[in-house]
Amino acid sequence: MARQYILGLDIGGTKTAAIMGDTDGNVLLRNEIPTEADQGFARTFDRISATAASVFTAAQEQGLMAARLSVSVGGPLDIEQGIIYSPPNLPGWDNVPLKRGLEERFGLPCHVEHDGNAGALAEWYFGAGRGYRNVVFLTLGTGLGGGLILNSRLYRGTTDMAGEVGHVRVAEDGPEGYGKRGSWEGYCAGSGIVRLATWLYPARWPERSITLPELADLAHNGDADALAVFQASGERLGRGLVMLIDILNPEVIVMGALSIRLGELILGPARNAIRREALSKSAEACKLKPSELGDRLG
Repeated sequence: MARQYILGLDIGGTKTAAIMGDTDGNVLLRNEIPTEADQGFARTFDRISATAASVFTAAQEQGLMAARLSVSVGGPLDIEQGIIYSPPNLPGWDNVPLKRGLEERFGLPCHVEHDGNAGALAEWYFGAGRGYRNVVFLTLGTGLGGGLILNSRLYRGTTDMAGEVGHVRVAEDGPEGYGKRGSWEGYCAGSGIVRLATWLYPARWPERSITLPELADLAHNGDADALAVFQASGERLGRGLVMLIDILNPEVIVMGALSIRLGELILGPARNAIRREALSKSAEACKLKPSELGDRLG
């Protein structure tokens, strides 16, 4: 059987990547741009399409002909229809028929998938989830979403909303994420941790006065306030993981970018919470792993 090639888009709140890849998970060509989601859907869609077109054309020049187009993007969304319903990291993307627009633009059959589901599938096929039957994947980047592989099948839920774990409230109050104060995303996503610093120490870090890398550098250098921010975030991360461990009893939980970049700053407190709170038999059976695919994931 001849190798098939896929034109792919990974649309995130911060950056968007366009790739040409094959069904063995090899990325052959790649181009990345800032998403600039605050520019509104129409302008952002034009830039994303132009980036995908540049990869599409370069691939054709090398004799690589895409058979289909696949998109990883944040939810909520209707997967079959490819309609995007106001993701928190893509303001203005309200009832957007993304699948139809891309099919009209490229003339290829298009599949739109929730980025949590896409990440779960990628890690299950090619990364840290290989060989397991029950896998939870957490995007853990700019936002916080999830994907579930249960009994070796992707679980999307009744209305394609399974895995929207960032919306779960883990505290009565706290920084806002996913439209809710005290949400798991508000405490543990990249954007949430920065807001958490402002919420805990407003005099030192007013809104938008520090970035996550700057905060992490302070923590690594022993700054007490910065360490307290990551302690609070890691504790809430752990409490959310406990719910997943106790309810789903997974073999492995694979976590995205922040678990790699921040490491023990948040994973240490999270593991302590798991040891303290989770059912011991379920916790012992569950491994915590960072993504193996890194920037290739989406």
